[in-house]
Amino acid sequence: MTMLPPKRRTAKLADDPYLDPYRPVLHRRAVQTRALAERLTGGHMALQDFASAHEYYGLHLTPDGWLFREWAPNADAIYLIGERTGWAKSEAYRLRRLDNHGRWELRLPPGALAHGDLFRLRMHWPGGEGDRLPAYARRVVQDPHTLIFNAQVWAPPKPYEWQHSSYHRPPGAALIYESHVGMAQERGGVGTYDEFRLHVLPRIVAAGYNAVQFMAIAEHPYYGSFGYQVANFFAPSSRFGTPDELKHLVDAAHGCGLAVIMDLVHSHAAANAVEGLACFDGTPYQYFHHGARGLHPAWGSCCFDYGKIDVLHFLLSNCRYWLDEFHVDGFRFDGVTSMLYLHHGLGPAFTSYDAYFDGSVDEDAVAYLALANRVIHAVRPDAITIAEDVSGMPGLAAAEEEDGCGFDYRLAMGIPDMWFKLMREMPDESWHMDYLWHELTNRRRDEQTISYAESHDQALVGGKTIIFQLADAAMYDAMAVSIPNLQVERAVALHKMIRLTTLLTAGHGYLNFMGNEFGHPEWIDFPREGNGWSYHYARRQWHLRDDPTLRYHGLGEFDRAMVHLQRERGALDAGEPQLLYTRNDHKLVAFARGDLVVIANFHPSESVADYGIDLPAGTYQLELDTDEGRFGGLGRLAARQRFETQAIGTREAPRTGIRVYVPCRVALVLSRLPS
Repeated sequence: MTMLPPKRRTAKLADDPYLDPYRPVLHRRAVQTRALAERLTGGHMALQDFASAHEYYGLHLTPDGWLFREWAPNADAIYLIGERTGWAKSEAYRLRRLDNHGRWELRLPPGALAHGDLFRLRMHWPGGEGDRLPAYARRVVQDPHTLIFNAQVWAPPKPYEWQHSSYHRPPGAALIYESHVGMAQERGGVGTYDEFRLHVLPRIVAAGYNAVQFMAIAEHPYYGSFGYQVANFFAPSSRFGTPDELKHLVDAAHGCGLAVIMDLVHSHAAANAVEGLACFDGTPYQYFHHGARGLHPAWGSCCFDYGKIDVLHFLLSNCRYWLDEFHVDGFRFDGVTSMLYLHHGLGPAFTSYDAYFDGSVDEDAVAYLALANRVIHAVRPDAITIAEDVSGMPGLAAAEEEDGCGFDYRLAMGIPDMWFKLMREMPDESWHMDYLWHELTNRRRDEQTISYAESHDQALVGGKTIIFQLADAAMYDAMAVSIPNLQVERAVALHKMIRLTTLLTAGHGYLNFMGNEFGHPEWIDFPREGNGWSYHYARRQWHLRDDPTLRYHGLGEFDRAMVHLQRERGALDAGEPQLLYTRNDHKLVAFARGDLVVIANFHPSESVADYGIDLPAGTYQLELDTDEGRFGGLGRLAARQRFETQAIGTREAPRTGIRVYVPCRVALVLSRLPS
């Protein structure tokens, strides 16, 4: 097991003076969380052992035959129906109720079911009945003709044999390649786990990333939901292949030295009744809140009731299941802001600490997130947990012993907002360097953060990626290297500068969405009625990255060089970036990170010659230049040139530094050579 160094935080939650009026609330929440853990375990087992509902419920093959259990407190009869029963009720396949809590059980002889059989539940409740898929189904498949979903017995004669038993966590800063298996292929259609393993993993490794993050793994009936309307929480999506093929993909990623992070959607569930958990036992509130609170007003999905013991049992066990069964190395928790607040984060601007303590917080959700982190890190001490929260809730990524929730990282969601605000609302010559620096480095010092310039969110239909925002329609006919175009040249130059400054000012990690590193054109749009069920925008055009006659190739080469530089130098592990210089009139910002110095000139037209930058005495070498010809630049600087420090001040105010030529729309990375 590869372990990360201890959390590199420059402060503790207790160091924030603005939290002083609210510390009793934070402490009360932590006490309630500990009391809840005691209630769940009864004080006689570890919480991670409690998180094993998937080993009790669902379908299991035992030495004596098949054992199936389900939790359905409102049901008064349940039958397992399927291919073996002719899809009709049979007394031989009728479950018996075990207790008043709502647990049901069915025991069958070995020959009563077989690997590959399709089945579902016929649920009866007072006043009605309906078909349901088991809540703990581990395999759900859709009939390609009828489009009906069914559970499938998954018990292959030869279980998958793991080749790489050790888990992986990056030994330094996490460099995450956010991915979607289904849209990772170039052809029109749905990609597979095997295609991703064979064709995309090698690209991720070559690009220098050390972690791959998978979206849309848990089964979701509507493909166009991007995987965020989950119906079957224990079933890997069968669109992409079998559970064993997913294991092979994870195994291969580990063999390549990549950590595997999975998007975990515990913020809500699909409102599907037959396929999902909505009205599972005839009531809409079995897993979810009763009444209006049980429906998300913006997403139309069902909101979990984190105050119910059986819901916590289900969700905590789901955390453990993916760790144990598929050897994933951690989770990005989706929609955390929606979980944390009764208003789901819709409306408030979170400009004051009062917003975190004004009675709008769902404290049951806070407790669940803290317990989920406890379970995950007890099962896998080296696991990675990332919170997708835009609100800035204090304590979310602070340690549990500090009255925090225990996430390893928080996504720095304000950074892409900042970049797109600049690009959409003002010309380059109006960009303010002090504002830019503040937004890039504005983070809580008591937690670790993952920075990014754009993710899948910005690429969805209705929005624009960075390259599309900058180049617009010109990217359709002017991305060839041989075609001069001022708009495209600006777009390519800023694309590189935006990524470089985001990465090297990042707190503790960096994220990129699949294909955005080379400026993948246009947007993402999954097949739907509105686009004629087309897959044209639900794929990745890798040939653009591979074609040296196109500017996409240069962007991809730059991203690779940038990421490899970070891996070689470990700048993100060398403390916070130190601001050296900002000049708003020259649109210039310079900062140091570890042994690297970054000088960025965002001015659209004014290059600066012999610009004096204060630096400690020594020799500095140019390591990376966004203007290099191989990156699609103009090649205005000699590669690997060196700069000796000299006196750059005045007799009255002596200073030591270097003088450097910084072309317009260019960022340079220098390193201090050993003396």
